[in-house]
Amino acid sequence: MEMEFKELKEAIEKVELVDAHGHNIVALDSTFPFIGAFSEATGEALSFAPHSLSFKRNLREIAQLYGTHVSLEAIEKHRKTSGLDSFASKCFQEARISALLIDDGLKLDKKHDIEWHRNFVPFVGRVLRIEALAEQILDEESLDASSWNLDSFTKAFVERLNSLVPEIVALKTIAAYRSGLEIDTHVSKQVAEKGLVEVLQAGKPIRIGNKGLIDYILTCSLEVAERCDLPLQIHTGFGDRDLDLRLSNPLYLRNLLEDKRFAKCRIVLLHASYPFSKEASFLSSVYPQVYLDFGLAVPKLSVHGMVSSVKELLDLASSKKVMFSTDGYASPETYYLGAKKAREVIFLVLRDACESGDLSLIEAIDAAKDIFSRNAIAFYKLDIDTNSCSPENRISPSLQMKEPDVHEDSSSFVRIIWVDASGQQRCRGVQAQRFNKTVKKNGVGLTCVSMGMPSFYDAPAEESKLTCVGEVRLVADLSTKHTIPWTKQESMVLADMHLLPGEAWEYCPRETLRRVTKVLKDEFDLVMNAGFENEFYLLKNVVREGKDEYVPFDFGPYCSTSSFDAAAPIFHEIVPALESLNITVEQFHAESGKGQFEVSLGHAVSSHAADNLVYTREVIRSVARKHGLLATFVPKYDLCDIGSGSHVHLSLWKNGENVFPASDKSSAHGMSTIGAEFMAGVLFHLPSILAFTAPLPNSYDRIQPNTWSGAFQCWGRENREAAIRTASPPGTLDGLVTNFEIKSFDGSANPHLGLAVIMAAGIDGLRRHLQLPSPIDVNPADVAATLKRLPQSLSEAVEALDKDQVLHELLGQNLLVAIKGVRK
Repeated sequence: MEMEFKELKEAIEKVELVDAHGHNIVALDSTFPFIGAFSEATGEALSFAPHSLSFKRNLREIAQLYGTHVSLEAIEKHRKTSGLDSFASKCFQEARISALLIDDGLKLDKKHDIEWHRNFVPFVGRVLRIEALAEQILDEESLDASSWNLDSFTKAFVERLNSLVPEIVALKTIAAYRSGLEIDTHVSKQVAEKGLVEVLQAGKPIRIGNKGLIDYILTCSLEVAERCDLPLQIHTGFGDRDLDLRLSNPLYLRNLLEDKRFAKCRIVLLHASYPFSKEASFLSSVYPQVYLDFGLAVPKLSVHGMVSSVKELLDLASSKKVMFSTDGYASPETYYLGAKKAREVIFLVLRDACESGDLSLIEAIDAAKDIFSRNAIAFYKLDIDTNSCSPENRISPSLQMKEPDVHEDSSSFVRIIWVDASGQQRCRGVQAQRFNKTVKKNGVGLTCVSMGMPSFYDAPAEESKLTCVGEVRLVADLSTKHTIPWTKQESMVLADMHLLPGEAWEYCPRETLRRVTKVLKDEFDLVMNAGFENEFYLLKNVVREGKDEYVPFDFGPYCSTSSFDAAAPIFHEIVPALESLNITVEQFHAESGKGQFEVSLGHAVSSHAADNLVYTREVIRSVARKHGLLATFVPKYDLCDIGSGSHVHLSLWKNGENVFPASDKSSAHGMSTIGAEFMAGVLFHLPSILAFTAPLPNSYDRIQPNTWSGAFQCWGRENREAAIRTASPPGTLDGLVTNFEIKSFDGSANPHLGLAVIMAAGIDGLRRHLQLPSPIDVNPADVAATLKRLPQSLSEAVEALDKDQVLHELLGQNLLVAIKGVRK
């Protein structure tokens, strides 16, 4: 039987680990007792620890590692003789941990700082414990107890937290230890103020245990986490005696998980939530933002306890949402034991899943790689190389992630995807073996004319100036590589266009967006975020009078529940597939057209938003095809029905904060000066922008008055007939604007080029301090005589672009020639 699962065991033994939760190691002369590494017990209770099943097993494991007698005394003698650096190296070398995330808020005597740990692990990231930060502020600040109030504390806490964001990979709360997990995210300021007074009156050193204040601190932290895209670790389940186990049941988190303000916050429940592992599994299965971590449960439980706990996590939860950690602390041995036992336990769990028919062998191997590294890489958004764990191969955190390779066999393929000047999504497929050996480094060849072809004909557009002569390289951007959700034997990756590997081609759409993004950042220290709404038709094939025809999948009206029911099986595949690609789906519903639907994505930095849009179209088309349907994003599928857009919402960010809203309600139009000038630039250049965002003749059949598509060159507050609509979502202070929406962006546009031209227009607005005209607060069609009509044909848009020298300078002359040629 073991021979049958040899491949699974070898894969688990080979994989490099991403340890997503641990703590600092202490010096040998620390007052922390070595026996404390084997148990959560303290004080007199610790004397019984040597008689627990896990203690006896773990003691043997360490003795075998060091080659000593199986006794605590023999191991401690070996530690003193060898020295910390020596046995720490041995423990981490045997554990094969490639990345380690440390919560340094645990109070330990003579603990080493995070930098010290980098001697043993290539990348060490910091997890910030929010309660420890709050206590540190109240302990260290010069204000005395009587000088603090909730406002001054909030200001100090949020400012300090924001300043630390670039240095951390996640936040963590130990609310379970202090007041329990029934968090009130709407705690009043009066209750929090009272809690602050109570904590201050207790004197220093500060220890925050008041529930109202803890709930308030956690809510403030969630706001920062949501804004800065930081995940949150939550201690759940068992721990030491300070914790009331009854209140650490993760089911108490329902109020927090249901709070729509924080629906995008990625949350991980630590320690398998033991003994509430089933409850944690349920939460992860029904809340998309909830992930699970089994550190501490492994290796602190018996073998039966560890296996049953992890099995319970996987009863309902996706294997894409379960993560490894050691919860190592104080001694290097805790990291070694956590890694060793985790490999053994995961093997037992996945082997049993194969034997029971839940998983195939290939699926089990894939799940193991997810649990030990891939899931954490995605969840914490790390850019790491798990092929080596030597300290020389240093790695740094990034907002990008690298997906491990798919299984290398003759039936495994990698799709290399690019979007051309006409908006067509194209791909080349290569075998995974060839991709990993050569293509990953050198790319594949692509004719230069690929960026000069129109959407209807695979030949050069004459005026594009690109011909059949010349070749560039399609080079995979490994940070975008994902396993394809609907066919696990394949993966897909977005490509950049290079003259040579490492030398960008001036026609590359993704590089164009990066280049303009750099101008916005360098000149104004701003980042543009974008979020897309994807409208599309689902069509089914029927035979009428011997001829194949496509007809609407459904005939319900806008937001019809019957249409929702009809499409539910499709969306039950689309949404999880997008989530597996780290794409946030905010909502989806039936649209006004017959068989028309919309999927709205969460906002992200422009480059990521454009990448996400490419993958979203791939997912929707492929899942629809699987169900025997055709999904089309064409702007005007039926001239007698409503059109499909890809409305885009835009905002400006600086140092992790949205700077588009005004600082107070008295400012003009509810926008900051920066926001108003940027939007004024977009409005000014909108006729030219349409040549990118509405790139087909068919696009202009959609952009008509009274169709919510923005036919006139104007803007309005929450005016869905205006070409640009400013938005003040629920929860925003009255009169303030958080973002603006452009209606004239459709599903045939290249998203990277579309966002690049919008950003370029906004940069011009900032440079020239352009001013907005008065908003239009009525249907623009009713005052058409006073407004300028946007281009009514693609040729008019191209003519406007031809005259727009500002965009030529920012986007590149040669690229603009190609775009105009393709459009003509």
